[in-house]
Amino acid sequence: MDVKKIRSSLLLLLTAIIWGVAFVSQSEGMQHMGAFTFSAARSILGCVVLLPVIAVIRVRAKKSGDESKRKLPLKPTLLGGLCCGLALTGASLLQQFGISMTSVGKGGFITALYIIFTPVLGIFVGRKAPGMVWVSAGLGAVGLYLLCMNGEEFSISQGDLLVLLCAVMFAVHILVIDHFSPQTDGVVLSCIQFFVCFVISAVCALIFEQPSLDQIADGAVSVLYAGIMSSGVAYTLQIVGQKGLNPTVAALILSLESVVATIAGYIAYRVGFLTTDQTMTARQIAGCAVVFAAVILVQLPWDKLKKKKTENSH
Repeated sequence: MDVKKIRSSLLLLLTAIIWGVAFVSQSEGMQHMGAFTFSAARSILGCVVLLPVIAVIRVRAKKSGDESKRKLPLKPTLLGGLCCGLALTGASLLQQFGISMTSVGKGGFITALYIIFTPVLGIFVGRKAPGMVWVSAGLGAVGLYLLCMNGEEFSISQGDLLVLLCAVMFAVHILVIDHFSPQTDGVVLSCIQFFVCFVISAVCALIFEQPSLDQIADGAVSVLYAGIMSSGVAYTLQIVGQKGLNPTVAALILSLESVVATIAGYIAYRVGFLTTDQTMTARQIAGCAVVFAAVILVQLPWDKLKKKKTENSH
């Protein structure tokens, strides 16, 4: 029994649970304030929470004498933080507006499609997409169709569309992180991106909304959870949990956030925390299952499995 791998898996499972429940906090938060205000509040909290994490990492790097970790390259760090921040802002705001117009469960599963969109968009930056990606994309489309069936007609709401666009933006965000993270410290990069998201959201809130301390106080529980737990704590857990764990296994565990979101949304509705009905029809549940299957399939190491099968046949 590999204790380290079990520990890492449990940390990632906790991360998925935190992110899944965050869909509930986002939906509830919108009952007290506008999307820009909520995004600004959670982003600055995420930024502040990561500051002590960065401080600890810097102190450890100083003690270890690792110069590569002590000195951060200025240009890729700032440029990367800005680009990641712009992508994260777009994804977060689209999700925030979308969740206010659709159910938490649907929002969670539609968002999960970013795992399929990532390799598809990767084609545009010179990355070849395996055949299974296209199969998963087809399954994802079928799942989305079942999720958005209204009676006997296909009806994709404005909220569903916004969350779908959010999934595309999260895929862009991952590709941007993938480009810049090898060039600098990942935690510093994340802290900067949260700050960029805060600045943009705060400016938009002042222009398009009427933010007040009363609004933030009324939605304090949701803001604190989304900012501290979802942004700060969960990101740190992800970094620690992914160390020494197979990336495919890590991605499979993290994809459980969509399942958690559905369960959490239903429970929150039943106990009265959310006022909008979060129950799903049998057809929508089937759509969730199909989307989840597509998400799982696209993450399996098909090349390695094929290679292993070929080796065993000889």
